[in-house]
Amino acid sequence: QVQLVESGGGLVQPGGSLRLSCATSVVIFRFNAMGWYRQAPGKQRELVAGISGNDNTNYADSVKGRFTISRDSTKNTVYLQMNSLKPEDTAVYYCNAVATGGSSFWGQGTQVTVSS
Repeated sequence: QVQLVESGGGLVQPGGSLRLSCATSVVIFRFNAMGWYRQAPGKQRELVAGISGNDNTNYADSVKGRFTISRDSTKNTVYLQMNSLKPEDTAVYYCNAVATGGSSFWGQGTQVTVSS
């Protein structure tokens, strides 16, 4: 059973930083790709950042230069470092993993609120 557990969300002031973590219950190399998505109230879920099995990364235009995705295979964990946060970054952030067979797995989500 694959489980993804996110942590690190919270309330932060504009311009602040947070680091989200996504711990997996299986070795991270089982996944072709992993990513962070977010969903704000009344909006569709959108891809924020992704990382492939060979560590290629991609980002939404809205977060380029501010967010960094990385992974630690020794801890089976993927991170999202978020800097220079803006109110429009407020959303529930979800971790996603795609296995080699194509199955997609989701975490339960973690709330990020950027507000003064």
